[in-house]
Amino acid sequence: MLIRKKFGFESAHIVRNCSSDRCRRSIHGHSYKVEVLLEANAFDNGQMVYDFGLMKGTIRDVIDAFDHAVTFWDSDHEDYIELCKQFSARWISLPVSPSAEQFSRVFFVIIDALLKQTIMQNGEHDVVLHSVIAHETETGYAQCFRADAYNPRMGELKLEDIVFSDQVRAEWMDPDMYERLKRGESFTNPEVTMQVHTREDD
Repeated sequence: MLIRKKFGFESAHIVRNCSSDRCRRSIHGHSYKVEVLLEANAFDNGQMVYDFGLMKGTIRDVIDAFDHAVTFWDSDHEDYIELCKQFSARWISLPVSPSAEQFSRVFFVIIDALLKQTIMQNGEHDVVLHSVIAHETETGYAQCFRADAYNPRMGELKLEDIVFSDQVRAEWMDPDMYERLKRGESFTNPEVTMQVHTREDD
C-alpha cells in the first residue's frame, strides 16, 4: 500500500545550461510542492503504513530547510556562490544543478537514509520510500524512483556533498541532525506524537 504526504516551500535558484534563457541566466523562485510516497506490505499497530504525524519530524525538517533559501550547484561560478552565501543566511549547496528533477533526487536520497536509520516504535513493518515528486509549478513536476536516485548517469548524489548553511541547521529541531545522518547514527521515532491541527495539516 502507498501513502502520500505533501509539503511546500518557497525557494530561489538558477538552472544553468537549461534551454530556457530566463531560467539559465537569472535568479528566480518557485512555490514548490513535494510529495513523499511511502509503501509497506503490512500495517503498524494503528493499522497504518506510517503515521502522517511522524513525517512532521526529520522529514519535514529536511524539506523545510529549502524554504526561503537560495539553492545553488557547487559547480557554478565561484563569484555567484560567494554572493549567495554572503547575502543569504539560508542557502543549500548541491552537487547537482537545482532543477525539479534533481530536487526530487536530493529529497529521495536524504529521506531514504533517514528512514533506513530510524528505529520504529509502533509496529511498523518494512516501510520504504517509494518515490518523491517535486512540483516546481502547477503544471510541471518530476518524480524520482529508487533507480533514478542512485543512477550515476543522472549525477552522483552523496549526503556529504549536500551542504546546509549554519542558519538552516540552527532552525532544525535537532541542529546536529544532518551530521548524525551522515555518520550513520540511528534516529528513534517518538512513541506518541503531540500535534496541534492547523490549516497546514489539511
